[in-house]
Amino acid sequence: MTGKLDRGPARADILQSLSGLLLVLFIWGHMFFESSILLGKDAMYRVTRMFEGEPLFGKPYPLLVSGVAAIIFVLIAVHAVLALRKFPGSHRQYREFNAHMGAMRHPDTTLWYVQVLTGFALFFLASAHLLVVFLQPDNIGPYASSDRIWSGRFWILYALLLVCVHLHAGIGIYRLAMKWGPIPAAGSKVARRRLKLAMWGIIAFFLCLGTASLATYMYIGRDHAPHAGERYLPAHQQALPGNT
Repeated sequence: MTGKLDRGPARADILQSLSGLLLVLFIWGHMFFESSILLGKDAMYRVTRMFEGEPLFGKPYPLLVSGVAAIIFVLIAVHAVLALRKFPGSHRQYREFNAHMGAMRHPDTTLWYVQVLTGFALFFLASAHLLVVFLQPDNIGPYASSDRIWSGRFWILYALLLVCVHLHAGIGIYRLAMKWGPIPAAGSKVARRRLKLAMWGIIAFFLCLGTASLATYMYIGRDHAPHAGERYLPAHQQALPGNT
């Protein structure tokens, strides 16, 4: 008797890869927009208003930001549930895996383990960040974000989040390329070496970009600490009557 082929695990694997890819693309895009602070306060202010829909609707709607935060949280939850299928399910399994990893000393196995650890940390770190964004979507801007990071001591959370998210994302993209990429068997060793080089380059780039951005927000927040809570007004609004 021929058994029916169970396509469930394959579909779950595809969904896990797709959700991971979407999250990585979001994170990388988010980093570029967040780093607009490096171009000045006005640049970051314009990016904030863009995501609040002001260019399209004529005035800002911070609830749009809450909506995006909710969608990303759901995507993270789906991705996490799907990824948990492959995690060791007990202390004994973790012990056996650690022994196996130590005996093999296979770099890709170690990278997978780093993904497990960073993924576990991200579920809490990213959730805390998204909760703040969801509940306070209007508390984003050159001064508002800087005050939260410096006066609110959120730089601790964001420093941990920065390292975990970019290690997880960079390794994830590498593993997706190795798993789904059209790599011929004859050239797999060369492709693996080149992809790892690209992976570490991407991780280093986003860590440097994120560190520079976080340091800039901290610098602004430190200088603005005596006036924490005041909102930033761009140059063209400061000249309006009542804002001087």
